[in-house]
Amino acid sequence: MSRTSEAMHSHLHEDPSTLPMAASDRSPKSASAVSWAAIVAGAVGAAALSLILLVLGVGLGMATMSPWAPSTIGATELGVSSIVWLTVTSILASMLGGYLAGRLRTRWANTQPDEVYFRDTAHGFLTWALATLLTAGLLTSVVASIVGGGVQAGANVVGAATSAAVGSAVSSERDSDASWTGYFSDLLFRRDASSSLSAGPFDDSSQSSPAEDAREVGRIFLQSRDATTLPAADVSHLGQMVARRTGMDRQAAEARVTETFARAQAAVKGMEDTAKEVADEARRATAYGSLWLFIALLAGAFFASLAATFGGRQRDA
Repeated sequence: MSRTSEAMHSHLHEDPSTLPMAASDRSPKSASAVSWAAIVAGAVGAAALSLILLVLGVGLGMATMSPWAPSTIGATELGVSSIVWLTVTSILASMLGGYLAGRLRTRWANTQPDEVYFRDTAHGFLTWALATLLTAGLLTSVVASIVGGGVQAGANVVGAATSAAVGSAVSSERDSDASWTGYFSDLLFRRDASSSLSAGPFDDSSQSSPAEDAREVGRIFLQSRDATTLPAADVSHLGQMVARRTGMDRQAAEARVTETFARAQAAVKGMEDTAKEVADEARRATAYGSLWLFIALLAGAFFASLAATFGGRQRDA
């Protein structure tokens, strides 16, 4: 009897740190604060829903556009509807992923409410981040075309359109009629009604052919593409060619050369201005698209965190 009393007395005075912990006391320390299985499940669900909604949006957009209908949706309406659909897609997919992560996560026993709220919010954010990376990985080409397509297209338009009028003159060695100087070459050698009656037909037995003259005009115009006027020597030379081809007097032929070159330069300037306008419009569209994409992603992160807290409360209820 005395031994039993002594054993009970020593057990009551035993160091509490050496006693075995209950299962409920061990769970907060042994269990991880991050439920990666729930995060992965929520991210996969969000990525799948994003893909479905994006495909649906593309289908609806293609259904509203037709090259044959006179009253199809305009570029502004298409841009606004795309931004709205992208934002709705991001919010819905993020809410689904966050809710799944919060509802499927491991229960945290003996944890303070504020800590549970923080962990749920973190689970929703991590789910959104993983879903965003998955979506970007699956739709790399689409994202790249949306973000970088406008800038690249604008740069290509500027480079191609501004040099098209000048660079195509080089191809006049092969086909002068297809170059930008073909029209102006024909304009130079066009006979007037009055001179055609007195002048005989063009004799190419001892002179250069019309094609060769046109190629020479292209080379001269190309050489002076950055100048406001042609050099006097070139004006005189081209004037001789025009006079020989059209039967005009020398002074009138040189005046036609100067006028035609000015018209050619004006045409090139118009092409450059149009290219700059198109490039600037593409730049603005790309900037607005990037800003709205940022807003859509930010909204997705917020709603994913909010939905995770809601799902976690239902899980612990």
